[in-house]
Amino acid sequence: MAQGSHAFSGSFDPLQWDVWVTAAKALVHQGRIPDYIPSLGKANPDWLAMQLHLADDCIYQTGEVDQPFVLMSVIKPFVLLYLLEYFGTEVVFSWVGMQPSEYSFHSIQQLKADRGFPRNPMINSGAIALAGRIPGHDGTSRCAALCQWLNQLSGARLFLDAAMLVSVRSVGNETNRMIARILAQAGYLDSIDLALDTYNQICCLAGTVDDLVRLGLLLARSHQQIANAHRRIVNALMLTCGLYEASGAFAVRIGLPTKSGVSGALLSVIPGVGAIACYSPALDSSGNSLAGLFLLEKLTQELELSIFG
Repeated sequence: MAQGSHAFSGSFDPLQWDVWVTAAKALVHQGRIPDYIPSLGKANPDWLAMQLHLADDCIYQTGEVDQPFVLMSVIKPFVLLYLLEYFGTEVVFSWVGMQPSEYSFHSIQQLKADRGFPRNPMINSGAIALAGRIPGHDGTSRCAALCQWLNQLSGARLFLDAAMLVSVRSVGNETNRMIARILAQAGYLDSIDLALDTYNQICCLAGTVDDLVRLGLLLARSHQQIANAHRRIVNALMLTCGLYEASGAFAVRIGLPTKSGVSGALLSVIPGVGAIACYSPALDSSGNSLAGLFLLEKLTQELELSIFG
């Protein structure tokens, strides 16, 4: 592995990295594997994969890098990006807000307090509202179009995890259905069933840490097919809302736009530089990957990656 000459100011030490990975693996047993979706509950808590792409000559992988996983909520920034490209900023933010949430990612209390207007695109209410706006006649065509768009632009090889989708559908998820009902009553959703089916399918898009890093690079660097203004918006909302109610604390500790998923997926964007992707399925009390956040904090501090200098 070679180190980039000017993209970041810290120095990457693979030996130090191995020490951190060992410490991260010890942490996972303090976390929990979510089992409310049966297939998620089958994940091995010892799985840990991470990939860094800090510059074109500084790419590093470790762990079970070939292990695929579903993105779950990590897809949310890319739904926002897709719709910003399709409809523009003014239209999209008539459907969803920009404010951090004070409550958990699936809070009905927050949505009721906001009179049915979803507070931001990174929590379930906002993502369900946006899923209801993805172009396409049904959930399958909408998910396929989003997947194809992301793969073409990023070079990733995302795919729909059909077995996970069956598992998600078997649960029913009454909380999300209640969220959808409130959105519909407030006029922010046309079809509850279509929005929920679309949401379930896009959350079951899957890939490896390499695929996730490739998605992150869409937000990190200029791309001729993506407006820079839209990238900035998505990065800003990841920073302020991407880790739910823990976002503020981690903006201080990590200082990078970051999004987590209940599968244990974690993505951080280093604007102008690159991306860091992690998969470790044991979660903390806020639903974020324990080992992923631990390693991310170590890396950002050691390599001085925070956008705040």
